[in-house]
Amino acid sequence: MPPAPECLPLHVVLGLIFLKYISDAFETKRQNIVKEGVDNLEDRDCYTMENVFWVPKNARWEVLQANSKQITIGKIIDDAMISIEKENPTLKGVLLKDYARPALDKQRLGELIDLIGSIPLGDKESQSKDILGRAYEYFLSQFASAEGKKGGQFYTPRCVVRVLVEMLSPYKGRVFDPCCGSGGMFVQSEKFAEAHGGRLGDISIYGQESNPTTWRLANEIRIAGQEITRKEKRKEVERSSYESRIAYSPGCLSIE
Repeated sequence: MPPAPECLPLHVVLGLIFLKYISDAFETKRQNIVKEGVDNLEDRDCYTMENVFWVPKNARWEVLQANSKQITIGKIIDDAMISIEKENPTLKGVLLKDYARPALDKQRLGELIDLIGSIPLGDKESQSKDILGRAYEYFLSQFASAEGKKGGQFYTPRCVVRVLVEMLSPYKGRVFDPCCGSGGMFVQSEKFAEAHGGRLGDISIYGQESNPTTWRLANEIRIAGQEITRKEKRKEVERSSYESRIAYSPGCLSIE
């Protein structure tokens, strides 16, 4: 996978990847509706009943792609994010809406849109191969590597995550991560359960994160059953509330 255009923050890149994913999933469902012979392709119930996010016309990827070279592309993206949150209450407060800020290089933003536009994310084949998860992990690891020690705030290397989850062995029940970062422990916990004959529904995920930017990332890639709350300071939790507790605190953080 090619590197993202330079000078763009991690949350800018991953926010657009998420937007591309839900737009692709919407378009895949739209194509299925056409095959089913449904006349009204804008009937939102046809999408939401299948747990597909409703994507308003101004937020669909083809609109962003067509305007990627426009100087107003930042505002177009912000308006798209606002529209998606308005139409999908579960995403309220999750999406980044700061693409129009003057400091963000709009030429590189357009290049990023063109790059992400070449990656299929929401169709059935891509979902089966977990292209979204792999794209997130790739960019997270690249940015964490560039950040050095500070990168531990949002990303824990896969090898560390795998070891911790194997030690915990979360076959079922509630898993809690008090400093969840971008949610890697959650993803690996469910993969562990599935690999040992379990189902996604066997595990419920709970977490909290103090950094608002990282909290957005975790919610963008949250998985079924996950509950992530934003905390300004981490507080002691009731230990009896969860069957499994898992956390990895990098040296760059102090926990109170």
